[in-house]
Amino acid sequence: MLKLARVAFSIQDPLKLLLLSTENKNLKIGKIVHALLIVSRPTSEENTYEANSLINFYSKCCEVWNARNLFDRMRDRNVVSWGALMAGYLHHGLSLEVIVLLKDMLLEGSVRPNEYIFATVISSCSDGIGGRVDDGRQCHGFVLKSGLLFHQYVRNALVYMYSKCSRIQDALSVCNSFPGNDIFAYNSVLRGLVEHGYLTEGLEILRRMLGEYMKWDSVAFVNAFGLCASLKDLKLGLQVHGKMMASDVESDVYINSATINMYGKCGKVSSARRVFDRLQSQNVILWTAIMSVYLQNGCFEETLNLFSEMLQEDVKPNEYTFAVLLNASAGLSTLKHGYLLHARTLKSGFTDYNIVGNSLIDVYAKGGNIEAANKVFSNMIYRDTISWNAIICGYSHHGLGKEALLVFQDMLAAEEHPNHVTFVGVLSACAHLGIVQEGLYYFNHLMKQVGVDQGLQHYTCVVGLLSKAGQLHEAQNFMISSPVRWDAVAWRTLLNACHVHRNYDLGKQIAEHVLEMYPSDVGSYTLLSNMFAKAERWDNVVKIRKLMRERNIKKEPGVSWIEIKNATHIFVSEDSKHPEHTQIYEKVKELLSMIRPLGYVPDIGAVLHDVEDEQKEYYLSYHSEKLAVAYGIMKMPAATPILVMKNLRMCDDCHSAIKLISKVTNRMIIVRDAKRFHHFQDGHCTCADYW
Repeated sequence: MLKLARVAFSIQDPLKLLLLSTENKNLKIGKIVHALLIVSRPTSEENTYEANSLINFYSKCCEVWNARNLFDRMRDRNVVSWGALMAGYLHHGLSLEVIVLLKDMLLEGSVRPNEYIFATVISSCSDGIGGRVDDGRQCHGFVLKSGLLFHQYVRNALVYMYSKCSRIQDALSVCNSFPGNDIFAYNSVLRGLVEHGYLTEGLEILRRMLGEYMKWDSVAFVNAFGLCASLKDLKLGLQVHGKMMASDVESDVYINSATINMYGKCGKVSSARRVFDRLQSQNVILWTAIMSVYLQNGCFEETLNLFSEMLQEDVKPNEYTFAVLLNASAGLSTLKHGYLLHARTLKSGFTDYNIVGNSLIDVYAKGGNIEAANKVFSNMIYRDTISWNAIICGYSHHGLGKEALLVFQDMLAAEEHPNHVTFVGVLSACAHLGIVQEGLYYFNHLMKQVGVDQGLQHYTCVVGLLSKAGQLHEAQNFMISSPVRWDAVAWRTLLNACHVHRNYDLGKQIAEHVLEMYPSDVGSYTLLSNMFAKAERWDNVVKIRKLMRERNIKKEPGVSWIEIKNATHIFVSEDSKHPEHTQIYEKVKELLSMIRPLGYVPDIGAVLHDVEDEQKEYYLSYHSEKLAVAYGIMKMPAATPILVMKNLRMCDDCHSAIKLISKVTNRMIIVRDAKRFHHFQDGHCTCADYW
C-alpha cells in the first residue's frame, strides 16, 4: 500500500487513504499517510483541508492529544477545524474541553460557530452527573438569537440535553416549539418523562408518535414499552406490541426485555413467559427480566425455580440476577435460600456490588437474622442511601429502635442524604422506644430541613408513636386535624392501640368508623372481636362474627412454621397432623409446667369462644406458635436461636408464655408475626410488650 501511495502520489490519493484509515480506525496506516503529507510539501506551506482531515483521524483513533497539537499549530482554522476537535473531545468524554473550545472560538472571533458546532457543544452539556445545564441554557439562547434552532439536529441536542439534566419541562418546551420532530427528539423526551414520572405528558408524546406515522426505531419501542409498564396500561402495551410485530425493527435483547417487563408490570405473567419462551436465544438479561416479572407479581418460589432452569441452560448470572433472587428469598422470609445465594455471590465475586449487598441486608433482615444483615452492611465498601435504609428499617422492624437511631446518626455524619424511606424507619424506631418528643422533632423539623416531603406512611408512624405512649386521644386528634387521606392501616394502628391499652370504648368508636369506610378490612373485625372477648361481651363477639358472615369476610387461619435442617415444619393450632405431634404436645406441657412457678397464668381472656375456663386454657396451650417453639427446642442445638414465622398477630398469651420459656430454657427465641419481629431472651421481648 505504501509503494502504491508513492507511485501514484497526488494530494487527493493520500487523503483518500487517510479517510479509509479513519473509517477503519487504522492508526498505523494513518500515521504513515501523515508522514507522507509532511515530506511531500514545503515546510512553510499549510493545507487547512489536510490538517482538518488529520485532526478528524486522530480524534477518531483515540489520540485526541495529537489532534490538539495539530489544531494548535494551525495558522488558519475554519469552522471544520473547531468542529472536528470538539467532536473528538466529546467522543472521549472530555465535555469540559468542548465548552472551553467554544469560548475560545467566540473570543477569537475569526470564525462564527454554526449549527454543527452547537449540536456538538449542547451534546457535551449532557455529560456527567446532572450535566452542565447552565452552559446548555446559554447555548440555547445563542441558537435562538441566531436562528439555528430551525435545524433539527440542534433541537434534538437540546431535547436530549434537557432530558439528561432532568429539566423535563424545558425538553418538552423545545419539543413543542416547532412542528415535525424526528424520532430521536421524541425518544429523548419520552425517556426523560418516563424516568421522572411525568406519565400523563409521556402518554401525550406517545400519541403524537403514533399519530405522525413516523418510522420507529428500537429505542422508540423500548421507551414506549417503558411508559406502558409505568402506567400499567395493558391495552396500550398490546397496541405497541402489535406495532412492533408489524414493523421491520429487529427484535433485539433490549426490546424483548422491555416487552417482558411491560407484561409483568401489567400483571400478565403468563404473557411475559410466552414472549420469553418464544425467543430463539435467551441471555442473562432476558433471564433476569423474566425472573423480575415473577418477583414483581409475588411468585417468589417460581422466581427461585427459574434460576435452576437458567443454570441448566449454561447461562451465568450477573449482579442483577442475584439481586432479583435475593429479593425473592426475602419475600419468602426464608433464610435457607438466602444462605445458599450468599455463598454463590461470594464464589462468583459479586458481593462487592452495591445492588447485591443491599439485597443481602434485606434478605437477612426479613429472614430474622439481623446480626448477619449488620455484618453485610459493615463489610460494604461503598454504601448508598438504599444500604442505610435497609439496615435502619431492618433494625426498626426487629424492635431494635436504639440501634436504628444510632445507624441514622452515622448516616447523617457520613453526609448521606436521607429520603422518605429513611424517615419511615426512624419514626418507627422512635415509636418502638416510646420517645414521643424526639419522634415529633424528626417529623416536624428534620424532615423539612433536609427537604423530604411528609407522606401517609410518615403520618401513620406518628399515630403509632403517640399510640405506643398511650396518648390515644392525641393520636385521634392528630388524625382528625392532619391534611392526609388516611387508609385502613392507619386507623387500624389506632384501633390496635385501643386494644393494647384496653380502652374499649374508644376502640369501639374507632372500629365502627373504620368498618364504615373499609367494610372488607378483616384486621379491624378481628381486633374489635378481640376487644369484646377480653371485656367478656360475648353477645358483641357473636354480632361481629355474624356481620363477617353476612359480608363474606373470612379470617385467615393462624399458621406458624419453622425451618430445621432445610426442612420446613408447618403447624396450625391444636395440630395433630405432624408425625411427631404426640412428643410435641408433651414438650408443650413440660414447658408450660416449667414457667408456672415464674408467674405464668394462661390469659383466657384471649380466647374468642364463650366456653368453660378449662377448655379455654386447653385452646391456649396448643396455639401454632407454641407448637413450633416446642419443636424447635426439641430439635435444635442449645446454642442455636429458634426462629418461628407466623402469618397473623401473635396472641397475648403466647407472647407471655414464650417470654418465660426463653428464660427457663436459656434460649434466644425469635418470632416474626404479621406486624414485626419479637426477640425473646431471658424473659424479655424487644417489643416491650407492645405490638
